[in-house]
Amino acid sequence: MAIRVIRYTDDGATHWGVVNGPDVTALSDDYPTTGALLESGRADIDDARRRAPSHSLPEVDVQSPITVPCRVMCQGANYRQHAIESGMDPDNRAFNLFFDKTDASVTGPYDPVERPRHVRLLDHEIELALVIGAPIDRPVTITDADLPRYVAAVTIGNDLSARDVQLPQGQYLKGKSYRGFCPLGPELVLLEEDDYPLLDDLDLELRVNGELRQTDNTSNVVYRPAESLTELSTFSNLSPGDVVLTGTPHGTAAKSPPALVRRLATALLPEHVMWKAFIRRNVSGPFLRPGDTVTASIRTPDGALDLGTQRTPIVAATAPEGVPA
Repeated sequence: MAIRVIRYTDDGATHWGVVNGPDVTALSDDYPTTGALLESGRADIDDARRRAPSHSLPEVDVQSPITVPCRVMCQGANYRQHAIESGMDPDNRAFNLFFDKTDASVTGPYDPVERPRHVRLLDHEIELALVIGAPIDRPVTITDADLPRYVAAVTIGNDLSARDVQLPQGQYLKGKSYRGFCPLGPELVLLEEDDYPLLDDLDLELRVNGELRQTDNTSNVVYRPAESLTELSTFSNLSPGDVVLTGTPHGTAAKSPPALVRRLATALLPEHVMWKAFIRRNVSGPFLRPGDTVTASIRTPDGALDLGTQRTPIVAATAPEGVPA
């Protein structure tokens, strides 16, 4: 059975602990990074599972289970219906789409996220996050049987995106990396051997103010984890504690017009005019606004593997006037 671990603060100090129902048992040693925990903390974790709880879960302040610095690698349009929604044919994909986010975007599972002053089209993207457990510093071929060697844990990610930066400017990195744009957690779910097949049957669900926006199952991905990590290894190093976000389901706020419409718009309009029209058409859509609360959960249909629930309040930027938010 998977082991649920959290990183939390209590009395001003940061700790790791094992979750058991409503309780937490603190680990005995300190681990400054997620990588250090994964590489040398297993005996401590097993010992904590046998000891009495040290805290009640509601009493502690849960932090991101992924420490920085770290790499945050991402896949785009990796769910069949979302690929269709994005104007792609999932049965004729020529390539696996990769990009990254800076680790400045990493934040905790319950922390408020500021919408930058200049952003009007703030979008949500629930994603299953793979947590790397072994160094990858050369091209490797990874199979499903090898996955336990390289993926130590999973958690919930939300690839928040400023569409009015990402799309008109063609800048995925910038549009997806503002501070707070990658809530992670609440739990670092350490996988046992029997848990890995369950990665192909996880339900993802995202709600905004209680309204269902995104839902799908990992059985519907185009590129599965072992295949994606194999390709990632050809151009990126990965270290213990790094994360790979494996794509988001359909239901994001941004909608791509049909391919014919896009081609006509590109041919007939200057690019800056086309994108102004895109923003104007979308600004009244269901994008995130200050006052909204995003909840995101991932679990198997029977609850055998449950990653918990994120709750992310969206708030107005607090930077003073004249300072870019």
